[in-house]
Amino acid sequence: MNHIVLGYDGSDFSMQALDWALDEAELRKLTLTVAHAWQWPYGEAEEEAKAHLRKAAEHVLWHGADCARSTSAGVRVETDLYEGPAAERLVELSSTAELVVVGSRGLSVLPRAVVGSVAGYVAAHADCPVIVVRGPGPLPAPTDPGPIVVAGKEPDTAVLEFAFGEAALRRLPLASTADLTEWVTRHPEVRTQAGDAVDRATLMVIGRTRATRLGPANYLLQHAPCPVAVVSES
Repeated sequence: MNHIVLGYDGSDFSMQALDWALDEAELRKLTLTVAHAWQWPYGEAEEEAKAHLRKAAEHVLWHGADCARSTSAGVRVETDLYEGPAAERLVELSSTAELVVVGSRGLSVLPRAVVGSVAGYVAAHADCPVIVVRGPGPLPAPTDPGPIVVAGKEPDTAVLEFAFGEAALRRLPLASTADLTEWVTRHPEVRTQAGDAVDRATLMVIGRTRATRLGPANYLLQHAPCPVAVVSES
């Protein structure tokens, strides 16, 4: 678990995810792996034609890695170019990652397609926590960032562990409707507050079970006003 994985396709959505992934890599002092996948969509093809598509994919990946390196000189950046489905590759990379970060292409517009999207598939199947960064464009840097919000009345231990860790890294308060007395003792560096504070959230954290996959997380991936972290429950 020595790197952060970013799913990057050159879109504005993935540029926003890149900003978030860089923050995570800086805060955790980990390597950032910029991953891009490509595949020939038209059945059989001459190798020359596929070579052109691969060249274009290499350029997309180079652009993402270059943006990452120029934005943060303190983060080591590696690349991963894969021929095949992007979602499957990101899930594969998640087995050795501490975190996977992907962009969301306006999931609220296509609620029935969330699980079939790259972001939804990775959030449902990854071996590590997944942060889905919603919306296009550069990540805003508010002067007064909101709390890390834990979704659900009875969050799982793994969900709380991730949420408290994220709050500590970002030096933000944590909001939850659950009783956090035990966790406050274990994490005295994190301020807590009652309520969900959804409208001001910097990040929402929710769990998923192996049996039901996304479950309630599906709704947040469609409607949350901020990035969503999906954590596999213990």
